[in-house]
Amino acid sequence: MTWIKTIDLNDVEGELKTLYDQVKTPSGHIDNILKAHSLRPRTLVAHLALYKATIHTKPNALSPRERELVGVWVSRLNGCDYCVEHHRAGLARHLGSARLALELSAAIGKQASTPLTQREQALCAYATKLTKTPAQMEARDLDVLRNAGLDDAGILDLNQIVAYFAYANRTVLGLGVSIDGEPLGLHPDENEEGFKHQ
Repeated sequence: MTWIKTIDLNDVEGELKTLYDQVKTPSGHIDNILKAHSLRPRTLVAHLALYKATIHTKPNALSPRERELVGVWVSRLNGCDYCVEHHRAGLARHLGSARLALELSAAIGKQASTPLTQREQALCAYATKLTKTPAQMEARDLDVLRNAGLDDAGILDLNQIVAYFAYANRTVLGLGVSIDGEPLGLHPDENEEGFKHQ
C-alpha cells in the first residue's frame, strides 16, 4: 500500500472520516494515494482541492481526453506507474476504448504519423520540457501552444495540470504508494461540487 502507516476506512473518525466519505468509490474503496495523507488530513484537503481544480472543474480549455493524456504522459516521464494506470483508465473511459487509450499514450513523443492531433503533440511537448528541464522554459515555448489554439487561460490550465502531476507523482513515488487492485479510471464529476468518485 505505502511505506508509511495509513489509517483504514474502518478506523477513521472526525475530519478524516468526513474526507474519506467524500472520496470513497461506489464500492467503498479509498485510493491509496489519498490514504497516504491520512496522518495529516490537511494535506489530503489540499491535494483534493488541487486535483479537482486542475483536472475536474470547468471551465478548462483542455478536453477531458487532453487532460488525461497529459496526465498519463507526465506520469510516464516521471516513472509513476500508479498514476499512469489510473489516468490511462480515465482516458479509456473518455474514449470508450482501452485499446485506443493504450495506443494514444504509447504514441506520445513520436512523429506526426501517430494518432495524436497536432494540438495534443504541442500539449505533450510543453509537458515534456516542463517536466524534464523546467529551468529551460522560455516565453517562446508558449507560442507553440498559442498556435495550437490555446489562449492564456488555456496555457494556465495546461501548466497547472503538468504541475499537479509532478506533485502527485512525487507523493506516490516518495511514499511507495502501490495500486493493489484499486478500481481504475474513476473520477469526480466536473459538473458537481465535491469529490465523490464515479
